[in-house]
Amino acid sequence: MANDEENVGNVKKLLARVFELSLQATVPDETDVEPIVTASTVGRFGDYQCNNAMGLFSKLKGKGGGQFRGPPAVGQAIMKNLPQTEMIESCSVAGPGFVNVSILKMLLDGIDTWAPKLSIKRAVVDFSSPNIAKEMHVGHLRSTIIGDTIARMLEFSHVDVLRRNHVGDWGTQFGMLIEHLFEKFPNIEAVNETAIGDLQAFYKASKQRFDDDSEFKERAQKAVVRLQGGEKRYRDAWAQICAISRREFDSVYKRLKVELEEKGESFYNPFIPSVIEGLTNQGLVEESEGARVIFLEGFNIPLIVVKSDGGYNYASTDLTALWYRLNEEKAEWIIYVTDVGQQQHFEMVFKAAKIAGWLPTEANKYPRTSHVGFGLVLGEDGKRFRTRSTEVVRLVDLLDEAKSRSKAVLEEREKDKDWTKEEIDQTAEAVGYGAVKYADLKNNRLTNYTFNFDQMLSDKGNTAVYLLYAHARICSIIRKSGKDVEELKKTGVLSLEHQDERVLGLHLLRFSEIVEEACTNLLPNILCEYLYNLSENFSKFYSNCQVIGSAEETSRLLLCEATAMVMRKCFFLLGITPVYKI
Repeated sequence: MANDEENVGNVKKLLARVFELSLQATVPDETDVEPIVTASTVGRFGDYQCNNAMGLFSKLKGKGGGQFRGPPAVGQAIMKNLPQTEMIESCSVAGPGFVNVSILKMLLDGIDTWAPKLSIKRAVVDFSSPNIAKEMHVGHLRSTIIGDTIARMLEFSHVDVLRRNHVGDWGTQFGMLIEHLFEKFPNIEAVNETAIGDLQAFYKASKQRFDDDSEFKERAQKAVVRLQGGEKRYRDAWAQICAISRREFDSVYKRLKVELEEKGESFYNPFIPSVIEGLTNQGLVEESEGARVIFLEGFNIPLIVVKSDGGYNYASTDLTALWYRLNEEKAEWIIYVTDVGQQQHFEMVFKAAKIAGWLPTEANKYPRTSHVGFGLVLGEDGKRFRTRSTEVVRLVDLLDEAKSRSKAVLEEREKDKDWTKEEIDQTAEAVGYGAVKYADLKNNRLTNYTFNFDQMLSDKGNTAVYLLYAHARICSIIRKSGKDVEELKKTGVLSLEHQDERVLGLHLLRFSEIVEEACTNLLPNILCEYLYNLSENFSKFYSNCQVIGSAEETSRLLLCEATAMVMRKCFFLLGITPVYKI
């Protein structure tokens, strides 16, 4: 138990170490038995439980071992062999004293001491990744906020995260965009956002020319070759279009408080020939109908790495990006956040990388890759979320509406009489944007979900509004006490005697293991569920336990502060800005 100080918040891990020692003493000949410790769902039987007895009995029985008559006998032996530890009070795991001390340590040392410690040091999270010259729409929302939350959880867990924006800034569409730009602006130096106007409209106009005018189409196709050949005039035009588009993306990321480092498709282009050559030298690349492909067992189509016209495609770029991330950036875990429709593409890229020996073939060995797929955002009609004119919904419009609806509610409640304009604006933004993010993140990412402003901005039920208001209420209780909570942390004693205090305290202790579970499974909804249940447990505690003016005021104020602290960290990991008054 010497390393307990490393992660005092992860009770499950600390208990697993204790049970590991017991299992070694109980079945010394079984060297590969991992302790199975889970939080108990039935509180009256204890707070945590070890679930090894049944599986261990079956294993021993299969080997002809007869020292135990059944799973209960195995369980009794495991309990008898538990080493002495303050963590276990009789048969009830994690006794009240341990809970109190742990929460006090978190209050004094900070919640970051409860961060999980994962087995990797560096990860790449590839997320958002819009296409240049196209506006970010609601389809990019999921990739952006799911990717940001995964990156935040890994960073909190002491992983060096490379946040990669793999933008579509290379390819055939640039031929038509550049030729259209030359037609409209013979003097390329005069091009800026004002001159081009709506970039989406500019893209549509160039696509229309491409589809309708065969001469323009031919010029556009030649422009791609000139661009990829490095001709200065074409490179300059491409750089202008990328810069204008990038500024639009950055304004959305700023609103969402999402940080990304752009390494678009063009970045990997110089490395593609040598990567393809290396795969060819390994005998993996074959000629097929004029193209160069990799045939993969289990797939009815090959992975095309060089098109029949000699050009590169998504597979060329994605294989090269993976090679670069493994060899140049030394990433141990590479996570791709895209819609589920791209799952097969990534499965093929990952399989090719395994055959090439870039990745281990065994599951869960590092370095490893994961595709984080997600479902669609649907409208009220159950179809893909679009505007009335059947356009995809622009992300900036969606965020604007969330903020303005949130602001209208604050004004209805006449908060503008007591608050400054800046306070109204900041709260409307925190609640509006937070509502949009949480409504997405609380769902299992693999499922589709229906976008509904009324539901996501409701202050009842499992919504960001409800959770943000719950946090503000806790802050209000502490303020009304008139006590200096920082001083209470140094001198106060935490005593969780009431059943609802204890339930809340134990739920706080689960924070670290929940973050680890959400990280390991790449599922932000696990953290959302924990946060909602924390808020519900606090509500029950506050309804049944008087705080201000009670004999237990100091202890209960500390419990309030611990709850607020954990809630704030959950908000941070979900990319949501907390509010402190309502």
